[in-house]
Amino acid sequence: MQGLDDRTRDLIQRRVLKRVKDIPSLPQFVVETLNKLDDPLSSAVDVGNKLSKDEGLVVRVLRLANSAYYGLSRRVTGVSEAISYLGFKTVKSIVLAASVYKFMDSTFSGYSLDRGQLWTHSQSVAASCRYLSEKLKICDPEEAYVGGLMHDIGKIVLNDYVRFGYSIILRLVEEDNVPFCEAERQVLGFDHAQVGGLVMEQWNLPEAYVYITTYHHTPWELPENAKEFQNVVDIVHVGNAICIMLGVGIGADGMQYNVSTDSLERLGLGDNVENIMGEFVDLLSEMEDDTKDLKAH
Repeated sequence: MQGLDDRTRDLIQRRVLKRVKDIPSLPQFVVETLNKLDDPLSSAVDVGNKLSKDEGLVVRVLRLANSAYYGLSRRVTGVSEAISYLGFKTVKSIVLAASVYKFMDSTFSGYSLDRGQLWTHSQSVAASCRYLSEKLKICDPEEAYVGGLMHDIGKIVLNDYVRFGYSIILRLVEEDNVPFCEAERQVLGFDHAQVGGLVMEQWNLPEAYVYITTYHHTPWELPENAKEFQNVVDIVHVGNAICIMLGVGIGADGMQYNVSTDSLERLGLGDNVENIMGEFVDLLSEMEDDTKDLKAH
């Protein structure tokens, strides 16, 4: 099939790399808050003081902390109190979720995603990954949550280029049955998963998230020197696949997308996908109002 010429593809690759470098870093106070959360000597008050530098972020943290998903026995009104109830790992997930919201709450026409759909999909995958990790007890639930949240972050960079090459990508998908992610690579030289890994590096997030975003579509390609992350990569791959099957925030890249049987076997899920899908439906129904609540602020 006739695609983009080499010169155009090379130009796109150089511009994509520049766009990644130009993505704003997470705000300094967010980085400082995350550092406080990682510091074993920090108290809830220390973290709360850092977090309180952004009123909007505090509101989102409190709204998420009081959401039905977290199931607290009583309503909390202070950020330090919320931190004490939820624990540092959970608060770290909430802070990252609230911080990346602004990047995802847009229209991404290259992927046929209306405004808010990328955020809805990412939140749904994140919650599903936390649920799976708690159920299977094979990796840190909060690491799985953040990995699920970040898995499609590369779309914020690649969107314009996918839109430029959309007709060619779509022909590969529809006529040759090529998965959308592979079609991205063939046409543009990058896919959104690879670009997402570069964004994680740009933001100096832990290497687990670099591997999760890079390999969430291709868990079988995870390098040997990163096998310690195989479980969480498999969980994000499966969580994403099931959310796509359920039609949650599904875009153009949901076409020709299959779940890896190897990932299912490694996770011990085997033929249990239909039951897991049913459990996901209940979970995602519970969190739907909470997602709307966050978007309202």
